[in-house]
Amino acid sequence: MASIEFAVLGVADLPAATRFHADVLGSDPRIRLQAAHEPTSGFRGFTLSLLASQPADVDALVEAALGAGAATLKPVTKSLWGYGGVVQAPDGTICTVACSAKKNTGPATTKIDDLVLQLGVADVAAGKRFYTGRGLAATKSYGRRYVEFAAPSSPLKLSLYKRRALAKVAGVAPDGDGSHRLVIGSDAGPFTDPDGFVWEATPSSGDVAG
Repeated sequence: MASIEFAVLGVADLPAATRFHADVLGSDPRIRLQAAHEPTSGFRGFTLSLLASQPADVDALVEAALGAGAATLKPVTKSLWGYGGVVQAPDGTICTVACSAKKNTGPATTKIDDLVLQLGVADVAAGKRFYTGRGLAATKSYGRRYVEFAAPSSPLKLSLYKRRALAKVAGVAPDGDGSHRLVIGSDAGPFTDPDGFVWEATPSSGDVAG
């Protein structure tokens, strides 16, 4: 069963992005950065979902992101499914921050329980077939709307949405052109999926392949 080790975000200003992600994610090895100058505009077709345990943790993570220079795309609010909001990092990466709980059970922390890479694709069913054919296990699936992949050993979860639906969740227009500025490190790679997302084989040394 294939696992996903990390996501590499391409950023125009590497020192600034490094400072931002250190303030928000700490030294989380699941998110790596590299300098990138490929043309890109509008929605880059993916988001990162930071899942916490309680509303106070969501507030703490969003506060840390805003303090480090992020912009609010959707303010934090309660909903039927829980509590959360959406921010955009200075490098353009969109992060949803959420929890399923609606009440606090302890002091606030900035601990991230799960990290999910969400890809916006043209055809969710076709994406599911593509990825299961490369060894990823689908753990949740809702027809042509949503599918989630996760192996027990996988540090990073993956989900697929329709591109327009994911943009709506993020609070941005669905249009975008150019590079995704994203590379996914996994023992399922290397390949490029039907929506142009690039996967690299996980190097045994732990270094990011170029």
